Amino acid sequence: MGVTGSIIVYVMIWWIIFFSVLPIGIQSNKEIYKEKIGGNDPGAPKNPRIVQKFLLTTLITSIIFAVIYYLVKIDLLNLREFLQ
Repeated sequence: MGVTGSIIVYVMIWWIIFFSVLPIGIQSNKEIYKEKIGGNDPGAPKNPRIVQKFLLTTLITSIIFAVIYYLVKIDLLNLREFLQ
């Protein structure tokens, strides 16, 4: 797997994991605000903790990518053989 292919695979895995991790630990303001308040979405999270989710996503993605890279390197995961 070349550098470009590795970057593409890493970014794709990162976004999939990020969207999976994003809803973890979300508490909305819906319970606090029963009445409508202008300019405030009642479904918006109180504290989304985006930085922790970025770091968790990067950690999980790095582990998954290392496994995939190792499988490709030892020729256990070779898609070129399957496509021919």
